[in-house]
Amino acid sequence: MTHARPTSRHIDDLRSVGHDLTSGLTDGDPATAWQRRRDSYKLVGPLNRRKFSVIVVGTGLAGAGCAAALGELGYHVHSFTFHDAPRRAHSVAAQGGINSARARKVDNDSIHRFVVDTVKGGDFRGREADAFRLAEESIRVIDHLNAIGAPFAREYGGALATRSFGGVQVSRTYYTRGQTGQQLQVAASQALLRQVAAGTVTLHTRHEMLDLIVADGRAQGIVARDLVTGAITAQTAHAVVLATGGYGTVYYQSTLARNCNATASWRAHRRGAYFASPSFVQFHPTALPVSAPWQSKTTLMSESLRNDGRIWVPRTAGDDRPPRDIPEADRDYYLERKYPTYGNLTPRDVASRAAREQIETGHGVGPLHNSVYLDFADALGRLGKATIAERYGNLFSMYHDATGEDPYEVPMRIAPAAHFTMGGLWCDYDQMTSIPGLFVGGEVGWGYHGANRLGANSLLSACVDGWFTLPYSVPDYLAGHLGEPALAQDDPAVTAAASAVSDRIARLTSIGGTQGPATFHRRLGEILYRGCGVSRSVESLSEAIDDIRVLTAEFWSDLRVTGTAGSFNQELEHAGRVADFLELAELMCIDALDRDESCGAHFRVDHQTNNGEALRDDDHWCFASAWETTPDGRQVRHREPLSFTAAPLQTRNYQ
Repeated sequence: MTHARPTSRHIDDLRSVGHDLTSGLTDGDPATAWQRRRDSYKLVGPLNRRKFSVIVVGTGLAGAGCAAALGELGYHVHSFTFHDAPRRAHSVAAQGGINSARARKVDNDSIHRFVVDTVKGGDFRGREADAFRLAEESIRVIDHLNAIGAPFAREYGGALATRSFGGVQVSRTYYTRGQTGQQLQVAASQALLRQVAAGTVTLHTRHEMLDLIVADGRAQGIVARDLVTGAITAQTAHAVVLATGGYGTVYYQSTLARNCNATASWRAHRRGAYFASPSFVQFHPTALPVSAPWQSKTTLMSESLRNDGRIWVPRTAGDDRPPRDIPEADRDYYLERKYPTYGNLTPRDVASRAAREQIETGHGVGPLHNSVYLDFADALGRLGKATIAERYGNLFSMYHDATGEDPYEVPMRIAPAAHFTMGGLWCDYDQMTSIPGLFVGGEVGWGYHGANRLGANSLLSACVDGWFTLPYSVPDYLAGHLGEPALAQDDPAVTAAASAVSDRIARLTSIGGTQGPATFHRRLGEILYRGCGVSRSVESLSEAIDDIRVLTAEFWSDLRVTGTAGSFNQELEHAGRVADFLELAELMCIDALDRDESCGAHFRVDHQTNNGEALRDDDHWCFASAWETTPDGRQVRHREPLSFTAAPLQTRNYQ
């Protein structure tokens, strides 16, 4: 089966244009939007809260926080996770720190500066009012996490310590050594389990959501598979919250855990939830380089290392001397050279593109010449080994375990790798999707980060959504349904969704082909890295769309799933996730081809400045794309126009 390769003039054959969307906010100063919105929310009285049930899918910081907060308020919550315990959720992997505009460092930080950094960092493709909420609630987030036991680093006098992160010139990142996500996840999981013990939260471990139940035009439950027994069950509720993370594993080799996937969000999308800006994918500049073709994922080294590490490559292409044998005169500290104001703390998209440029022009280092150096020699000489070990000891140990090299003695080798996804299910200011009753929290949503996420805003956005947004906005929705029972288990919408899941599983297991799901997943990742990676072009995206369609046809004709559906079967799990990845990947490429500009992590080589920076087109593309996939598979692009007052549109410059 072959397909004609589309070009830019054929984009109208790939998608149609829909209507404009609104955030649901009234006109006014975005700095006061969150207070105004909170004041307008309807309330549910304490005696009525137990009459409502809410499903929360995912137990990371957003999901655990939301479930714990709603449980504490008195709602009955069903918490679902495919892990064997909530603390295993992937929030543990974001280790560098969590931002907050508390301005305790006396370096002239403020909520306004936080918003400007966030909006500018996202290249003016996020919602400004969301950035204000993120900044405002960031103050409460740190106090709350500190209160529930997160062991933040402290100054000598006991005040919480901070450090710098990419894209900002102040010190607003709170941290727990190099284990921030892990420690915050432990604290959030304990808060969740407190509600499990209190009986307000029912925890469903080892259950994967495979479909959304939509009845009467609103979300009223989910269908899940018990990963141990294979049983398909339906759970109904008055509202559903998805906090299931991002889709970076669509690239196969990514910094995410291998089980991370897009199935929950993609199944919701196929039920009618719009998907916003799927091509906005961040490539983390400090991942370990791929070392062998059999490697199944990449390993992330925290961005916090860029505080004290200096990034460089040999000035001469092909210079294979050991790094310590290369004198200073023969080194190119290219970030410090190109961006003297921010240096090694340039935002991730800028740092990743700069590293890719060095590698592709022959300056890459290491056995495969696919990395750059992150060197701590200066910091070790200035601060001493004990101080560096105190700040980054676990990260240095992890690097040594992964590579066999001692970063106290030789520079680390790093390279860009697929990481965080700024795209996700579109939602309004209340975090509700285009399906009434379906809410999102954390990375599965889209609003805060625009076209590029600043480091240390991921843990923050998850916590703000989970602890301090959804516990307000979900009750506002529930208040309008007081007195209504949850959908009955024998409702036609429930049985139809469960049957659809069973039929899909039967189709996957009955193909009887010759290739396992991992083979297709790896090939899809190669297509995306080549066609929709750090840089994109009309030609690469057009070719990727063609290749994905060919691979999809091959998947559905030659997939091999060993084992049975009625038991523990990780091959079946992987097959279902790859099937969804194939559809998502095509939409990612269509979105990247449709967005005829460069912005943030979406870098189209046909739209760049004379010095190689991203060139936005605010006159035509200052909006968020929100995609609808119709039942017959057509793509419709809706849009939410974006406006900026606190951080007016400007050329993004970190020099």
